[in-house]
Amino acid sequence: MGKSERAGWREWIGLALLALPTMLLGLDVTALYLVVPSLAADLDPTATETLWIMDAYGFLIAGFLITMGTLGDRIGRRRLLMIGAAAFGATSVLAAFAPSALWLIVARALLGVAGATLMPSTLSLVSTMFTDVRQRALAIGVWATMFALGMAAGPVAGGALVADLWWGAVFLVAVPVAVLVLVAAPVLLPEYRSSAGPLDLLSVGLSLAAMLPIVYAVKHAAAHGVDAPAVVAALVGGGAAVAFVRRQLRLSEPLLDMGLFTGRAFSAALSVLLVGLAGFGGAMYLVTQYLQLVAGLSPLTAGLWMGPPALAMLVGAVGAPLVAVRVSPGVVMSATLALSLSGYALLSLAGADGTPGVIAGFAFVYLGLGVIAALGTDIVVGAAPPEKSGSAAALSETVQELGIAAGVALLGSLTTVIYRSRVEAPAGLSPSEADAYGDSLLGASSLGDQLSAPALDQARAAFTGGLNTAAVLAGLAVAAASLVCFTALRHLRPLGDTAGGAEPIASSAGTATTGEREDGG
Repeated sequence: MGKSERAGWREWIGLALLALPTMLLGLDVTALYLVVPSLAADLDPTATETLWIMDAYGFLIAGFLITMGTLGDRIGRRRLLMIGAAAFGATSVLAAFAPSALWLIVARALLGVAGATLMPSTLSLVSTMFTDVRQRALAIGVWATMFALGMAAGPVAGGALVADLWWGAVFLVAVPVAVLVLVAAPVLLPEYRSSAGPLDLLSVGLSLAAMLPIVYAVKHAAAHGVDAPAVVAALVGGGAAVAFVRRQLRLSEPLLDMGLFTGRAFSAALSVLLVGLAGFGGAMYLVTQYLQLVAGLSPLTAGLWMGPPALAMLVGAVGAPLVAVRVSPGVVMSATLALSLSGYALLSLAGADGTPGVIAGFAFVYLGLGVIAALGTDIVVGAAPPEKSGSAAALSETVQELGIAAGVALLGSLTTVIYRSRVEAPAGLSPSEADAYGDSLLGASSLGDQLSAPALDQARAAFTGGLNTAAVLAGLAVAAASLVCFTALRHLRPLGDTAGGAEPIASSAGTATTGEREDGG
């Protein structure tokens, strides 16, 4: 397919197929948020285990995305998609019937590895199928919209399923999607692979040795403070990262082309995605707990309350590419992130009885997420040559997944620290009950009738205070991201402008290599 050739009906139907695993990946990020209380009652996880259940998925995706994105470029993007779909469906069954918290943590980690094959495959196939600039922008906007729709639908689906079935049912949604992808992908999707040589296994090992210890250090420091284990893990990860970068610069066919980072738009967009998704991930984790544990809503009712924020996200994800046809994507992103600051302000002022304000605030947060997910992803993928779109897609998804998981870990742990500093266990509780009360609002809520109304109100107020502080810090980070958008990305051309003096999205980073596309099944 030539660079100016427009996509036909087969490509658009193929995009619809790719939308299914994309939506599923987004749903799996957030579906557990409203399921945690039901899950906790069944598996009885500790506060630390609960955090690992929530973010093991995102962290393992972040750890393996670079490897899987480059692997797809070499063995075939459609082939990797099909392998990942089969693994995702099988592992989802293991998670659905997990008999213990540890089992579920392991299953979520395996889901992360499988998800790492799906994310770059879907996005890089979109860039392969849509080579016309305007069509590619629209297709990536649809892709980002479906991922955002999955994240928005996750709490609603989770609340509805746990109301009628049990918490494990949220994982079984993946099974029919996996089967459909395996059946339809050979018919609807082209195969594409580059002519690059075999995967450098030492680079793969170094990437994991860098990512996983750094991830551990962030989580451990957030939960327990900066101590010896956190410092050692950070040093090990940092050392491996330096070795990884040095090796990539020496290789003729690196696992990750470091030349991509020389593009200002590429690096700035990645930074904005990381910060924006961290603020969203932490806010989502805390708001869904607020609705159930502070406002006292059922999972289904809490899921329905998430409808307005979901609508705001869809408006942002669909509308942003349309506006960016005439306005620079950097300006659109900067303005929307600035608008989303009002959401963090509302969250920082929320009280224990402020559900409408919390929902309104989160709707503004969701709006900003939809815009940066659509436009930021298009900037990153558009900055890479076609034969490296798998690597670019992997980097985009790495920072987004890492951002969400880091937001959950950092803002969730900050709220826990504030909670523990503000509560004092009431008299009359056993030592184990006092520990549960002082550990988290989830632990206090599990005591039920053993707590007096004032004691439960104290716990709810302490959690809300943690939410307020977390919102302030997240808002400051998003304000910085808005400034980065304006200073580094405002010169990008509108998506519909193929000429003019402003910068195009695409950069010349990297060296082109010859790839091959197979349009047949």
